[in-house]
Amino acid sequence: MNYQLSEEERMLQKTAEDFANKSLAAVAVESNERGEFQEDIYKQLGELGFLGMTLPEKYGGVDFGNFCLALSIEQISRVCASTAVAISVHNSLVNWVILNFGSDEIREKYLPMLASGETLGAYALTESNAGSDIGSIQTSAVRKGDNYILNGSKLFVSTGDKAGVVIVFARTDPENRNQGLAAFIVEPDFPGFSIGKVEKKMGLKASSTVELVFEDCVVPVANLLAEEGKGMEIALGGLDGGRIGIASQALGISQAALDEAIRFARERKQFGTRIIDFQSTRWKIADMVTKLEASRLLVYAAAKSRDRGEVTTKLTSMAKLFSTRAANEIVNDSLQIHGGVGYTSEFLIERLYRDVRALEIYEGTSEIQKMVISREIIKEYDRIFPE
Repeated sequence: MNYQLSEEERMLQKTAEDFANKSLAAVAVESNERGEFQEDIYKQLGELGFLGMTLPEKYGGVDFGNFCLALSIEQISRVCASTAVAISVHNSLVNWVILNFGSDEIREKYLPMLASGETLGAYALTESNAGSDIGSIQTSAVRKGDNYILNGSKLFVSTGDKAGVVIVFARTDPENRNQGLAAFIVEPDFPGFSIGKVEKKMGLKASSTVELVFEDCVVPVANLLAEEGKGMEIALGGLDGGRIGIASQALGISQAALDEAIRFARERKQFGTRIIDFQSTRWKIADMVTKLEASRLLVYAAAKSRDRGEVTTKLTSMAKLFSTRAANEIVNDSLQIHGGVGYTSEFLIERLYRDVRALEIYEGTSEIQKMVISREIIKEYDRIFPE
């Protein structure tokens, strides 16, 4: 389909595609097999501007916006979904939060190093009893003089052991469930900060996922984002953008699965006929490409809406719900077309099958997206048709 990209958008998309097909493809298979984090890849991404996509030029960014970020993540995800996760978290969550809620001093200190790729960002929100339910966060933050003292732990933090800047959500008011949270910037060399368990995952193996532990962790008051009580607002605002990032990841994985299915079906013969000439295969391909293009329309619309400064909660949730569910279905059909060999690690579809499953879980499960969408649409109807 023709999405009428501007010349700048086409150039950016081509740059991301070329990087993915050359530099990233050269290491993607080995890094995913060994579960290795490729630091050099992120240095290159920083040099190309992909780690400061939505940041103003004054902070070293390229100020391209969420739509261009979506185009980039889509291309990167075709080759390595693990790398795309880090790019999404870094831009959609960490950079966005600091830009919108950090003081001038905080922005000037951290954003240039994040934009250049000098350091990576991580987002520490989830706890053992606080995943979908952010209001159940128990990590505490108590002010003592010029510092806050943090105690608790965070789970499933992407690139948490590689990041130099970590956004941490903690409770400053134990009596106020939703308004008692705050967000802080924590550096790994702050006293009391440590890396806990390193998760062994089904997929996305080239992206580390770890536990972060805070034991009387000392965080300067200056590293508080906005003010106490703003944590819930900051978390939800960041997740709106993060969901576009994960939805864009779904597009890239879906495209790769479609490409692999067609490539294989054109070569594989059964009963003396290429399997792409079987009606059952063609029907699968028709369903796959239709789901992919429908996903693109939703994801691109959500990204452009966020760039216009509109309230995007419903649209970003719709984009993530539909595109990630479609990606799982597309990858499943691609594997079915591959047959038995698709279940072996010799073919890319085996990695895609493992990687894609996480998309309906992180940045808000599909069930949470349905709750958000239904809540927002009911609010709209209540305004239009009051009882």
